[in-house]
Amino acid sequence: MKIAITTLISFLLFVGVANAQHVNIGVKGGLNAYTLTDGSVFDHDLNVGFNLGLIGHVHLADPIALQPELVYSMQGNKNTSLNYINIPLIFQYMYDNGFRLQAGPQLGFLVKAESEIANNQVDVKDQFESIDLALGVGMSYVNPATNFGMDLRYNHGLSNISKIDGTSVYNRGFQVGVFYLFNHN
Repeated sequence: MKIAITTLISFLLFVGVANAQHVNIGVKGGLNAYTLTDGSVFDHDLNVGFNLGLIGHVHLADPIALQPELVYSMQGNKNTSLNYINIPLIFQYMYDNGFRLQAGPQLGFLVKAESEIANNQVDVKDQFESIDLALGVGMSYVNPATNFGMDLRYNHGLSNISKIDGTSVYNRGFQVGVFYLFNHN
């Protein structure tokens, strides 16, 4: 049910974006370096994975834009793999040279959770909350001549994703990637 609602909201968001003025649709992909933390100590057992998805880019008012995304993302840490469908709503300040500063909330929906126990992958989805809220901050650059761009973002998990009493766990990590905007103007 949650996946159906997420899909419907995402579809309506992208349809709305497509009907607005100065809108571009694109694709993105890249690498993640995530970890799980208790909020005070950064766990150095990074999980390196990928992210892949769709982006919209809406020019709201010069120089402000909104970039909604729908992204499949591999997160967690070295021993626990958490896969999400993330919906970031990134606000951007655009400079004339293609450089952009960005920040905004991200809503994540857990689709898969596995831990390595005795060299076997074990489903641990019941130990984690199904929704993750984060704040993303970063920068990007788009080359208007080619419509290609690069993106660097830090996602700071705000919600405790552990269902285990007395335990706090937060998803935190970096993303680096490339994107392509169709008919960018």
